[in-house]
Amino acid sequence: MIKKRNIKKPFSTDPLNMKKVHAPRFIGTIQNNAIMVEPHSSKKGVNFIVKKKRFHRKPARTLLKTPMTRNAARTMKNIKTFVRVNKYRKDLKMLALRRASAILKSQRPVVLKKKTFKKKAE
Repeated sequence: MIKKRNIKKPFSTDPLNMKKVHAPRFIGTIQNNAIMVEPHSSKKGVNFIVKKKRFHRKPARTLLKTPMTRNAARTMKNIKTFVRVNKYRKDLKMLALRRASAILKSQRPVVLKKKTFKKKAE
C-alpha cells in the first residue's frame, strides 16, 4: 500500500490489482479470481494474466500468462469472451478492456503531420 501526502486514496502496488487502488475488491492476491493485462515484451500486443483457482496453494503455478499479439479488435474480443464464457469476475471486464486499449494505443507508431507551406502572394 502506498499513501502519499495530500491524496486521500491509498494506492496499491499489487501486480494483480487492476485499478491500482488499495481496496479488497481489487486486490488480486487475496481474491480467488483475478485478471491482469500488461504490455507484451515485444512491444506489440498484451499479456493477459489469469489467476487459476486450482493452484491456490502453489503460488508459482497460480498465474497463467497468455500473449495476445495479433490485432487490437481480436485482443478485445478475446478478453470479453473469456470473462463471459468462463463466468469470471464481471466487475473486472471493463477495467481489463480499458487497460488493454490504453496499452495497445501507446504501442501504435506516432504519425507526424506534414507541414504545409502557403505560397506567398505576388
